[in-house]
Amino acid sequence: MGATCEDDIYGSRGDRESLGELRETAAKTRPKDSLIDGVGIVAILQKPSGPELLLQKQYRPPIDKVTIEVPAGLIDAGETPEECATRELKEETGYIGVAKQKSPIMWNDPGFCNTNLNMVHVLVDMSLPENQNPQPQLEDNEFIECFTLPLKTLFVETQRLEAEGYAIDARVGTLAEGIEIARQWNLFG
Repeated sequence: MGATCEDDIYGSRGDRESLGELRETAAKTRPKDSLIDGVGIVAILQKPSGPELLLQKQYRPPIDKVTIEVPAGLIDAGETPEECATRELKEETGYIGVAKQKSPIMWNDPGFCNTNLNMVHVLVDMSLPENQNPQPQLEDNEFIECFTLPLKTLFVETQRLEAEGYAIDARVGTLAEGIEIARQWNLFG
């Protein structure tokens, strides 16, 4: 029998069996009525000093590091990406926001698994009383620390955080790269 694409990419039969388990696990995260598994939330806090991105520090066992991430979560059956984003934002951070826009469907790592998401842009009005002292509603197994960084300096701040030993999630890194490219090329005057 000749080599398959999976042989070239994943090697041994054992690896293909693991791949099957990964596919099965990933398939279980997506509700039957949904095109996506979940959302990533680009939550912008409107502060007098300028817009800031809401981020989280969360320990991730597979890489044995604390990661810098945007809030995120799995979509429930019958839920829109926007509804999921505002629900997850409140649960994980305590903030109340308004979903303004969603991205095209993005595939997390299509060379490895079939999980996907929409990035949802959510504005958080800091003048609202409910956003003055936000209280997350974390599950018992969730340990998340929230913080913000100015959008203007996000690229430099991610470099600093990496130098301090944090792992930068791809969504945060890609957003920071996009802002830096826009700055370097003066794309918006």
